[in-house]
Amino acid sequence: MTLEGWTIFAVFWVVFVTSPGPNAVNCIQNGMTHGFVKSLWGVLAILTQALLFLCLSALGVTALIAASPTAFLVAKIFGAAFLIWLGARAWINAQRPLAAADVSNGSIYRRAFAIATINPKSVAGYLAAFSQFVMPDVPVAQQMWVIVPTALTITAASYVTYTALGAGLGRAALGVVANVVLRRVLAVSFIIYGVLLGSTAVPQGGRV
Repeated sequence: MTLEGWTIFAVFWVVFVTSPGPNAVNCIQNGMTHGFVKSLWGVLAILTQALLFLCLSALGVTALIAASPTAFLVAKIFGAAFLIWLGARAWINAQRPLAAADVSNGSIYRRAFAIATINPKSVAGYLAAFSQFVMPDVPVAQQMWVIVPTALTITAASYVTYTALGAGLGRAALGVVANVVLRRVLAVSFIIYGVLLGSTAVPQGGRV
């Protein structure tokens, strides 16, 4: 992965994990209800889910590269299309109230893990986003040493911040996260990324 590629990936991941959704709302609500320190178990659950999905995405992309460059290109195009759809959906839903997913009672960790896992952005978004940045001419395992620490660090920073907002600002934080303008700016960011990344035939080779 080139330095330019890493920068694009890092900026994309910031947009990806800071977009208001069930994870953000759950972190804020945990902070409001349980306090900052105890609520970090919820952040740990999100990081567990993120690591799992990154590894599964890497395995899927590796299989596509091994099977056919054409299959990888098709996956890349579908991934870009999904990002555009995700942005359009976020724009449409920007005026709707945010709410955490409805899950069964349990520990902070298990509830946060369930919310992260059933979140549509997590279920399909990881593979869609991951396929845009993997270089087919470099072993995926080698690239994971760059991608995983970057993704997990940004993810941790994002949801620790949401948790701190909940613990410190309480309900006022929910108003900020639910801001229509902010949500639509992030929605447009997804669409732009989808168009730009999808217009590139395949990732270019190179290493950090």
